[in-house]
This record gives sequence, structure tokens and C-alpha cells, in this order.
Amino acid sequence: MRFKCAELKEYQIVGKPLSKTNEKTPIYKMRIFAPDEIVAKSRFWYFLRQLKKVRKVNGEILRMTLVSNSSPTKIKNFGIWVRYDSRSGSHNMYREYRDVSTTGAVTQCYRDMAARHRARAHSIQIMKVEEVKAGDCKRPIIKQMHNSTLKFPLPHRILKYNKKSIFVAERPSTMQ
Repeated sequence: MRFKCAELKEYQIVGKPLSKTNEKTPIYKMRIFAPDEIVAKSRFWYFLRQLKKVRKVNGEILRMTLVSNSSPTKIKNFGIWVRYDSRSGSHNMYREYRDVSTTGAVTQCYRDMAARHRARAHSIQIMKVEEVKAGDCKRPIIKQMHNSTLKFPLPHRILKYNKKSIFVAERPSTMQ
């Protein structure tokens, strides 16, 4: 999967194998994170071929929808179950991220896996993505953001010159 610089999009794809006779065939639905529709369809057929032995030639896509974010202004905690192939074998992982959208958290996950584990985008499989409550978070780096009295220092503040004269004899102090 070619990973473009933009954030990934979430697609919901519904497909089924073609029936040779008029028998009922099962319908499969998947959540796919991809940069565009073409890659999303490709990943859908890749996973369906692996899981259910259905090839693109012997199947059809019934519906493909782009999933939008429900509340884009609220920060949420996301738990992501990942499977990836490394040089030594296949590994399962659980990772946590904070973001305003599911797609943002998954994008963070892909970039984090590339940085920490040298995992390429094509070798990463997102098994499940879930919104996690603050009390259920496991990772300390996420838990530290749940403090209600959390404050960030503002070390290098620039003075506003609307009250003071611009030309003065001494330099302004920006470290207070």
C-alpha cells in the first residue's frame, strides 16, 4: 500500500462472491483505512482473498461508503489492535492514541509503527479500532493527559507593544 502524506480515510466496503447458480452467497463487510478509493478496494480484495478465498474475478463490490467523523471537535482515546509482519515473523499488538478522529489515530499508528518497528504500510493490518474510556486506558503516555489540572508552560512569550513604546533603551525580557 502506497502511503501518501495525507491522512488516511475510512471506507466501509460490502462485497460478495459471484454465485454460479441462483444460490444465496454470503455478504462480507469490512472497515478499510486507505488514502483513496482505489487502494481501499485493493485492500478489501486482498483481505477477502486471505480470509475467505474469494478473488476479485469471482466477486463483486455491492457498496463502498466513505465514513465521516461523528464529533470532530472532541478529543478521544482510541485503542488499536494491530498485526504486522516483521523480519522475524508476525506479531500482534495493542496500541493507544489520542486524536479527534478514528482516521487520525490510525494514521498516527501507521507512522508510529514505521518509526518504532520499521514496519512498512503494506505489512500492517488493522484488526480493530475502538474508542476507549479514560478509565480503561492502559498506556501511561495516554493516562498522563487525563489530569484535569494539566497545564503547559508558555516559555517564550512575545510582548505586545500596544502599551509600551517601541523604542526603549533595554531589550524586552521574554522569559518570565
